[in-house]
Amino acid sequence: MVHTLCIFEDQEYTQLLPLAYLRPTWDLRCGIVTLREKIERTFPGMTIQFLCRGYLADLVREQHPERTVNASLSGDVLFINGRVLADADIARELAALSADTLCVSGSAVVAARLSAQSIQQLRFDSSQLPDFSGLRHLPHREFTETLIRYPWDLVNNNGRQIIADFESSIAHGAAARQGTVYPGSHLLNPDAIAIGTASSIKPGVVLDAENGPIVIGKNVRILPNAVIEGPASIGDGSLIKVGAKIYEHTSIGPVCKVGGEVEASIIHGYSNKQHDGFLGHAYLCPWVNLGADTNNSDLKNNYGSVRVKINGKEIDSGSLFAGVIVGDHAKSAINTMFNTGTVVGVGSNVFGGGFPPKYIPSFSWGGAEGMTTYDIEKCVAVARTVMERRKKPLTAAEEHVLRMVFTMTAHERT
Repeated sequence: MVHTLCIFEDQEYTQLLPLAYLRPTWDLRCGIVTLREKIERTFPGMTIQFLCRGYLADLVREQHPERTVNASLSGDVLFINGRVLADADIARELAALSADTLCVSGSAVVAARLSAQSIQQLRFDSSQLPDFSGLRHLPHREFTETLIRYPWDLVNNNGRQIIADFESSIAHGAAARQGTVYPGSHLLNPDAIAIGTASSIKPGVVLDAENGPIVIGKNVRILPNAVIEGPASIGDGSLIKVGAKIYEHTSIGPVCKVGGEVEASIIHGYSNKQHDGFLGHAYLCPWVNLGADTNNSDLKNNYGSVRVKINGKEIDSGSLFAGVIVGDHAKSAINTMFNTGTVVGVGSNVFGGGFPPKYIPSFSWGGAEGMTTYDIEKCVAVARTVMERRKKPLTAAEEHVLRMVFTMTAHERT
């Protein structure tokens, strides 16, 4: 029996940039929790180790001191790609895997069970990620489960994952509602609504779970006349503003302030969209702030498939709907407009009239009239101030990664 589970990143992390610049791919959110949390929940009782990009290793160790990171592996080990949407079916399939077998999907290794002898033959690339090409002689099994390849895969799977997370780990019925629900609020299909301790649902709020569950975390405030349609998830310590319209397939992580109109989007955590304006089919990383009346388009006028620039290449998303993708610590000024399928890099500041470029490199400053480089010292200083306001000091490891990404993305700004 295998006792060690290794969650690894692979070379296709580049297809999830800029979302994955400051975190391993497995710490991206889809549904109520992250990809990593789904894997850990699916494989209880196993000793878990991580393999990630070298420049992230110290940060991952800091965030997960209970885990072993980028260390030597020995014995019989089950590997699983951090981009997998793990569930009970995957657990059963991998539990039956014979030693020295690869599970593949196209060119990607999704999972593998390796003996000590095969682990000795495993090589690592310049980013310190495992390279399974030297083990391609091992028996293969085609893997048909969902593998996150691009940012829009997280968004497009979000509603189904909220339902799956709710069914697998959230108490149902009246026992799940521990917060304060004020008279004058309305819960539709209450058995599919979970409300955490110390949360408050103010008068005039409508929680409509008739088409999917709604999960409200702990210490959440839903202010009067807000409407939330399920499936939806609101993380611990978040605030939903007066009159907000939160439509289905939306996940809002911890400690966010959200108002206006949000549809089918993921706000990872510690980000603000406090004011009126539309956010649709989008993914916001932590420490993002969208100014008042910031809007994004998520549908082309010709109803065609949206093309998005990822890692220097234009990719056809295959989706009718695709909104804005925003990296960590990025900000928009009031009345900012983002076109369909826009990508905003880490630490960027976007302002001015008109539509800015559809691809904004990390640490850019400007808008439609032109871009310049945002000074890294100023960016770090602002990040430190913003994080301290949420009682989250910028650690040395976090600052190191920010500076690394500034250097790694310099070629995009020239």
